[in-house]
Amino acid sequence: MLVFSTLSAPRQRLTRRPRQRPAAPEPGPAAVASSRVTVIDADSPLPDARAARAWLSAAGEPQLSAHLGVLEWVLHALRVSTADPDVRAPAREQLLIARVGYGEGEQVADGRWLAARELSAPVPRRRRARLLEPQARLAAALARRSPPLICEDLALRARVDLDHGRERAAALQLRIAVEAALAQLHVDMAPDMAERIAQLERQQQAVSAAARAALSGELDAGEREAVAVALTRLEAALRARAAAQ
Repeated sequence: MLVFSTLSAPRQRLTRRPRQRPAAPEPGPAAVASSRVTVIDADSPLPDARAARAWLSAAGEPQLSAHLGVLEWVLHALRVSTADPDVRAPAREQLLIARVGYGEGEQVADGRWLAARELSAPVPRRRRARLLEPQARLAAALARRSPPLICEDLALRARVDLDHGRERAAALQLRIAVEAALAQLHVDMAPDMAERIAQLERQQQAVSAAARAALSGELDAGEREAVAVALTRLEAALRARAAAQ
């Protein structure tokens, strides 16, 4: 069960015509509404208070990740149903507050509980050089020295689909991503890229076969593996290109 609610903020009066008002020289932060999403596992009720306390003591990021998967699935259905491409599920690091807890009946539907814990977002440990790489790439892109490749955006879309269990969409997205990568990486050849490009060329036929299969039904185990391997190799090739630059 999924419950959406909006936490209040000062209402703005809507008018037929846009209103223009003087702005303060140094305005403070504006109050905004925030959304609260409660995922309730109604299929697995806890039998008693002791079991509930034991569950809460062990609950953490795995449970939160599973619930975020439910939210992503629902919002994906909403995105398609409303034909609104801007509907997106938040990533873990975008959550203002994350909690796991338990309660009774309508209590949890209202975002309340008998007991709960807040989860602090994990901070991945990365070397300073790795932290600076995206900043350097962004600076190069903004200066138009190294604009992003089309295949990079396509690969990101394929990764989102694959990570959220949409293998058919991932296969179709990856087919054009690999085709674009082979065209663009050949033109913009970076050092030590020849072998990576050759690996992609060897994967292209399997990816195309998986994409054709995706048009008529679900992928089998071999086709899913082909998509996962090819996408991993494409991402590795794009990282190598970025590092070389």
